[in-house]
Amino acid sequence: MKICIVRHGETDWNAIGKLQGREDIPLNEKGREQAKSCATALQNGNWQAVVTSTLSRAKQTAEVIANTLNIAEIHEDFNLIERDYGKASGLTPEERNKRFPDGKYEGYEQCEPLRDRVCGSLKKWAEEFYPNDIIIVSHGAAINAILAEISDGSLGTGKTVLRNACMCLFTYENGKFAIDYYDKTHDEVEVF
Repeated sequence: MKICIVRHGETDWNAIGKLQGREDIPLNEKGREQAKSCATALQNGNWQAVVTSTLSRAKQTAEVIANTLNIAEIHEDFNLIERDYGKASGLTPEERNKRFPDGKYEGYEQCEPLRDRVCGSLKKWAEEFYPNDIIIVSHGAAINAILAEISDGSLGTGKTVLRNACMCLFTYENGKFAIDYYDKTHDEVEVF
């Protein structure tokens, strides 16, 4: 089974470097174009389902992908939403450094609960759709938590920067996940 996890396309907050957690910020024009390019790269695969975070930037990306691939139903999962950045949400890097010079954000979702939430969701959907290939649309920190767990910490949280509308491809067999590749944009992968 293949699982392609896609980070949502760009938003206006992404474009100016604002930390974007649980705020429901929609895609901007570039983000919509990124979603279309990602969908084109996925169109020759054998995808059976699309699962998405409940935040609009992910849902909009998922809708473009599902429409391009003629997948009628999109499954929504709250557990795929972005990390809660607490009081740092909505701040630019300069504002965060000024307000939180120690890097500790009040109300920040810690690594272990984030990992448990998103990895639990990944396993749930993999088991539900096995052996069919699926696409999941989520967020940078959420996907990095998955990468960190599957790679035993060599990738992911604190180590990997994921670009908007990038794809991470996983194989799921015998109850185990393996990383085929990560952080690849539509022009860096062979069309499925």
